[in-house]
Amino acid sequence: MHDLSDGVARFQQEVFPAKERLFAELADTHRPATLFIGCSDARVVPELITQSEPGELFVIRTAGNLVPAYAPVPDGVTASIEYAVAVLGVSCVVVCGHSACGAMTALAEGRDLGAVSSVAGWLRHADASVARTAGAGPGRVAALVRENVRAQLANLATHPSVARALAAGDLTLRGWVYDIPTGRVTDVAAPAVRHPVLAG
Repeated sequence: MHDLSDGVARFQQEVFPAKERLFAELADTHRPATLFIGCSDARVVPELITQSEPGELFVIRTAGNLVPAYAPVPDGVTASIEYAVAVLGVSCVVVCGHSACGAMTALAEGRDLGAVSSVAGWLRHADASVARTAGAGPGRVAALVRENVRAQLANLATHPSVARALAAGDLTLRGWVYDIPTGRVTDVAAPAVRHPVLAG
């Protein structure tokens, strides 16, 4: 198993010196261009997949790359989205699903999640995607992964900060599916978003 302390030592001795100027700039500057919403799965590393430098991505990772539709009750995902869009001014949001997703596999196969009630409750945010892929057959997990990305993009657009930025033409939404064994990233079309008239 990778020793985290050894990793920190190697970072300080080898990686940091090579990027010292970048980290000096980042000490007082935080202007990521993209909000990347991905799965918490350890095999999915946004900075590695996109070959991004520190400071370029604002990252939210949740089980199943789920984005709850906006609700007035504050939560960490909503707060992070609002901060990225309204304060940091990101110009792009990517929702990235991936092959062999444990969350989507459990849902597609109808596994009993009674022993992990918090996980079961969280995965309810994918209920509509599960219903839409009910007849997908043997390829249901892959279909659910794709459909879930589309559904989370639609949920994302319900957040007021996102809706305002979309209406102003300041924000682009993108959906991706990352295939672990090949490294391939496939675009998933975002659903059409109707922009309501926003006050203020």
